[in-house]
Amino acid sequence: MQYGSSGGGDTSKTSKLERYNSYIWRVNSTKLLQASSKLLFRVTLLVALLLIFFFTLNYPPLSPSSNHAALHTSNSLLSSAFYGAGAAWEKQVRRSSTPRRLNGFSVLVTGAAGFVGSHCSLALKKRGDGVLGLDNFNSYYDPSLKRARQQLLQSHQVFIVEGDINDAELLHKLFDIVPFTHILHLAAQAGVRYAMQNPLSYVASNVAGFVSLLEVAKSADPQPAVVWASSSSVYGLNTQVPFSESDQTDRPASLYAATKKAGEAIAHTYNHIYGLSMTGLRFFTVYGPWGRPDMAYFFFTKDILHGKDINVYVTHEGDKEVARDFTYIDDIVRGCVGALDTAEKSTGSGGKKRAAAQLRVYNLGNTSPVTVGKLVGILESYLGVRAKKRVTKMPRNGDVPFTHANVSQAFRDFGYKPTTDLAAGLRKFVKWYVGYYGIESRVKKENHEQSADD
Repeated sequence: MQYGSSGGGDTSKTSKLERYNSYIWRVNSTKLLQASSKLLFRVTLLVALLLIFFFTLNYPPLSPSSNHAALHTSNSLLSSAFYGAGAAWEKQVRRSSTPRRLNGFSVLVTGAAGFVGSHCSLALKKRGDGVLGLDNFNSYYDPSLKRARQQLLQSHQVFIVEGDINDAELLHKLFDIVPFTHILHLAAQAGVRYAMQNPLSYVASNVAGFVSLLEVAKSADPQPAVVWASSSSVYGLNTQVPFSESDQTDRPASLYAATKKAGEAIAHTYNHIYGLSMTGLRFFTVYGPWGRPDMAYFFFTKDILHGKDINVYVTHEGDKEVARDFTYIDDIVRGCVGALDTAEKSTGSGGKKRAAAQLRVYNLGNTSPVTVGKLVGILESYLGVRAKKRVTKMPRNGDVPFTHANVSQAFRDFGYKPTTDLAAGLRKFVKWYVGYYGIESRVKKENHEQSADD
């Protein structure tokens, strides 16, 4: 009896255990099925989104008139993610580019965080024009200086979009938001010597980037007038002085010069085919506060203050001192604004030329070449420090030994007349430099007293 009773109890326990295991198996199977379903749903959604994105980019609508609008409508969410989170970003773009004066311009300034770009943006904004900046903040020189310029512009309600001129979608989006009346195109890979280290950056920025910008401008309705920065470097090995716009410019001495000359040819093409109003400005050695650290006057100042040797170059033939037509930034800004003010409207619409359009090129210089040795002497007097000069032959890196601008055409057409000589301009630069870098104690007291009168 006890054995039979004991056997019945074991059977009951076994049955309960089997039922419990079966229950656990069903619960786990249900959880596994639910998890698998969620995973499958997410994978399917991701694949669908990728397919939509792929077909949107590669198979846009066939109608040419609706192609551009459809592309941007389908990608609006994507664009918002890339370019500043939608409505708030667009509001900043519109606010910055809206003019405050009657008949004011709405200007897209490329390279707005750069030396010339920041000064021009500020001047245009102060007189009541709408200004929107565009800059990629590259590291060719210290980006913190560009960020400081950006902060200065922000304090005057100038918004800079962080992006590249080769980003066609970003450019189209900006033109969708703002009917720009003008483009002031100053973005470029600068510097003659750096081209020997990174030549492709010059082609990407100065050639491809310019084409990307003009491709968007030609399709805009209305088309903006375009003012853009060429360079005195296009005169290359020209020996006829002073340099005039009619002089030969087909012998560039550097890749930088070649890309700027290519830009002038590209401008002619878009003017001829699409009716874009194009004005090129050949800058001559621009200097001043907030300048570029790769320029001689800037790194001379730094090296003199730190007791380092500086190279004063002479020519290979005749040991003549290198001389430049140094042009103060305020004079350059007046030239840029004058070119904008006298730029005629483009004659095309939606990529089609309606009539002949304005095509111009001007020198913007100071008309008074100064030797590098004299520049160093002026800096020594303001800094109160003797430079450790090392006279050496000019390297064969594309630099030219002499520049001298004839600005008669710019004077005739928009009253361009430089007013700042090198001594006065360097005094203002030194005042900014020692203040920005916090080294006032190194500079002679009388320099501060003179600067206080500015």
